[in-house]
Formats: sequence, C-alpha cells, structure tokens
Amino acid sequence: MAVMMSCRKYIAPLVFCAQVASSFFDTALQMVVKERCANPDRDAEQKAITNFNMTFNMVLKFMPIVPAILLAKVGDRGYRKVPIVVPLVGYFLSRGLLLLDIVMNWPLQVLYAVPVIHGLCGGFASYWAGVMALVSVCSGEDERSVRIMRTELVYGIAGFIGSLASGHLFNLYTVDIKQGAILSSFSVLLYFLCLLHAAFFLKVDLFSELGERQEREESVGIINHEARDKINIALLFVSGILYDIAVAGGMEMLGAYVLKDPLSWGATEVGYGNAAGSLLFITSFVGVKMFTRCSVRDESMVMIGMVSFATGIYFMAFVTTTPMYFLARSVTLFALIPMPTIRSLLSKQVKGTSYGITFVMLQLSFKLASLVTTPIYTVIYQTTLDTFPGFVFTLSSIFTVLSMIPISIVGCRSARHGYERIQGN
Repeated sequence: MAVMMSCRKYIAPLVFCAQVASSFFDTALQMVVKERCANPDRDAEQKAITNFNMTFNMVLKFMPIVPAILLAKVGDRGYRKVPIVVPLVGYFLSRGLLLLDIVMNWPLQVLYAVPVIHGLCGGFASYWAGVMALVSVCSGEDERSVRIMRTELVYGIAGFIGSLASGHLFNLYTVDIKQGAILSSFSVLLYFLCLLHAAFFLKVDLFSELGERQEREESVGIINHEARDKINIALLFVSGILYDIAVAGGMEMLGAYVLKDPLSWGATEVGYGNAAGSLLFITSFVGVKMFTRCSVRDESMVMIGMVSFATGIYFMAFVTTTPMYFLARSVTLFALIPMPTIRSLLSKQVKGTSYGITFVMLQLSFKLASLVTTPIYTVIYQTTLDTFPGFVFTLSSIFTVLSMIPISIVGCRSARHGYERIQGN
C-alpha cells in the first residue's frame, strides 16, 4: 500500500502540470494558425488551416515511431524514468520554438519543426505510455481500470483549468509583447518545471520493484491461455485503433470547424471549447467509479463510452450555434472511458515487464492508422465545406460503431473463458 501511495504522490503533479502546459500550447497554436491563415475568402482560409493542421499532425504522428519504441524497451528494462524524461525534453524545446515564432514573427512553416523536435524525443506516445506503465505496475488487476482512469482524471482536470485560462491569457499583450507570447511563455515555463520534477523528484525504484514482484506472482499464480491472449490482444488493438480514428479524426476537424461561420470562435471561445472537452475526463471518471461499484465489466464500460461518443459526435454534425455545440459535447460525457479501459484490459493480457512496449505499440498503431485517415478526413472536410461540413462527424460516428464489434467479441470470449487461478505453495 505504501508503494502505491508513493506512485500516486509523485506521478499526479507531473501529469497535472504537463497537461496545463499542453492546454496553453494547443490554444496558442490554434490561434496563431488562424491569424497567419486569415483570408477574406472563408473557404480559402479553412483550406489553409486544415492543410497546415494535416501536415503538422502527420509529421507529429510519424516522427515518434522509432524513438518511442526504443524508449519503451529501455523503460521495460527497469529504467522507467527514461520514457518520461526524454519526451519532456522534446516538449520543452518544441514549445519554446512556438514562443520564438510568435516573438520573431517567423513564417508559419517554421512551426513544422515543432512536431519534428517533439517526435524525435518520443513524443506523446512515449510520454503517456511511460505514465501508463508506471500506473499499471503500481496497481492490481481488480483496481487497475479505476487507477488508470484516475490518472486520466488528473489529466482532464488540468486540461479543463488550462483551457479555461488559455483564451484569456492569449489575449494579454502590450505594445512590446505580441499577442500569444504570454500564453506561450507560461507553457514553456510549466514544461521546464515538469522536466525538473521528472528528473529529480519522480521516484521510480518503487515502481520497478513492485513490477518485478507482480510479474513473479503472475507467472506462478495464473495459467496463461496464450492463444486466447493473442486473439484478445489483437481484438483490443483493432477496437482501439478504430475508436481512435473516430475520435482523433473528428476532433482534428472540429478545431477548424469552430473557427468558421456560423460559429466563428475567438480565443476565449476556443479556450472554453477545449475546457468542455477536458470536462469529459471528470464525467468519464465518475462513470468508471459508478459502473465499477455496480460490477459492470470492463468490456461493457468500453461499449457505454463508445455509444456516448457515437451519439454526441453525430449530433455535432448539425451544430450551428455555440449553445448547440456545448449540448452536443454534453452527450459525450462518457466518451473517454474506452481508451484507459482498453489499456487496462491489455495490461491484464501481458506480463509486467512488457507494459511499456505494449502501451507504446498501441499508441503508435493509432498514429500509423491516422497517417492514412488524417488526409482522408481533411479532403472530405474540404470537399463538403459548401454542402455539409459536418459530414466528417457522421463519419466518426460510423467508425465508432465499427469499433464496438471487436470489443464485444472480447467481452463474449472473456465471459466464456476467463482466467484460471491456482494457489501457490
């Protein structure tokens, strides 16, 4: 118990601070791109914004592939701090580049270096997989879904606070300080503090010792149905990939959608919109706690979350006013349950010393899939701008329904087989 409390004590401040910094960066980048792509022709402006976002996101997803795998292997060898510290270095440097771009008024294309720097250091794939590996090692199977969702809750609360403040901070400027510079400076400062915390205060020796002990117990106490595990792992990956395509594709286009007529959001509204997205971490955590107490299986929780998102994103296709936007967002209140729960299910299929590489491969599979789907979503959005710009959200709803098929099969297989436990000597 003391070990697990130490895990929560040291990882939560890092997750919180990093996500506040990320919220600041997201709003600053979104508004800088809007300003640099400003055009009296609204359709031309939307195409310029979505083209930049498409290239930016594809580089962001491609660059971390090899570094993240290498960092995950290092982490699984007992150096759990490395897959977290190295990406934070990339976060700090790349966010500093946005600040320089704002202050020096460099061309927008300079910002393509942001995902390059970020990715070469492992990116979010390595950082979040490292965090999830630590949380998984620190928890038993019965409580793992709640523990992972609790970390997601900290992430979401930080995103909510950061997003609410980001729009107002972006608008702070003087004659000598350009708009967005203050917000970007805070982002860089917070990432620097995160880097210091991870390097000097994050205690990982406790995690490693517990993980090794847990793996020894699992190897003695569980009959591992290897063939069934492989099928379940494959199904969980397919379900996660399809759901990530639905969520990531829809959210990427939503960032451009709210900037155009009839919504035409400014920095403050963008911050509030991002905060609404972060609120889902809170409602999803409450949902996990409630469903767990009602003895709802993990697979069923994933299905509930997918239905929530499919319904909300479908209604988003017909949003024409800001109140309608927030109403559609409220329907997706359980939309963030599936991913952490899928990670929990995956962790129960592999050994403790494979958590890092498993979670990284999951994150990288999302990125590889989105390398294909991101340009497709972008082209579809640009093509339907004058007819039905919300069509991409309907497409996300369809992908979500498809993602429910593999997870339902996992649920049926787990209910039929389950794990057989035997007593140790």
